[in-house]
Amino acid sequence: MSEEKVILIATHNKGKVAEFEQLFKGFGYRVESLIDYPDLPDVIENGSTFEENARLKAEEIAKLTKRLVISDDSGLCVDSLAGQPGVLSARYAGEHGNDALNNAKLLAELGDIPNLSRRAHFHCSMVAAREGYESLATQGQVFGQIASCPRGEAGFGYDVLFIPDGYDITFAEMPAEDKNALSHRAKAIMSLMEKLPTWEGFLGE
Repeated sequence: MSEEKVILIATHNKGKVAEFEQLFKGFGYRVESLIDYPDLPDVIENGSTFEENARLKAEEIAKLTKRLVISDDSGLCVDSLAGQPGVLSARYAGEHGNDALNNAKLLAELGDIPNLSRRAHFHCSMVAAREGYESLATQGQVFGQIASCPRGEAGFGYDVLFIPDGYDITFAEMPAEDKNALSHRAKAIMSLMEKLPTWEGFLGE
């Protein structure tokens, strides 16, 4: 391992980077993101599962940069739609990242299905990769149901439609700190942080 310890978060999302900076402050790692590597090619995430996509991205970027890399892939899975939108969550309606269209399509697909049949869960798979080491994978899930119409102004993606178990409000109606404490990504991160200190790729041995 080089003297300077760097961990690369495979994202362009500054908010996500700030979150990881807080997590790794005590480990002596400096956090970078894909914003710091503008010449890196886009990794085609064509896996059939969340873990496959997270692994593809983490391992390819680790190979290209020789850095310790963390990548995640997440999405919404609706029981009555056979797990859709699943790995296609970000591009469910065809245009990548168009939250309004994705939510509209989901509501149209569900139609008049009653609340008891609108069960769903958010899933996040997270992979830490370093060239020459077996990758470390964790996951997190949060269960709930889909609302009949969008509610709330916060969050992103399907947050305006997802009501987590034990609540009568959507993720988008929650304070950010409450949502982040119980989200699928928070659970995947907590699992990763438990396993990371003993993972050979983190130790660099």
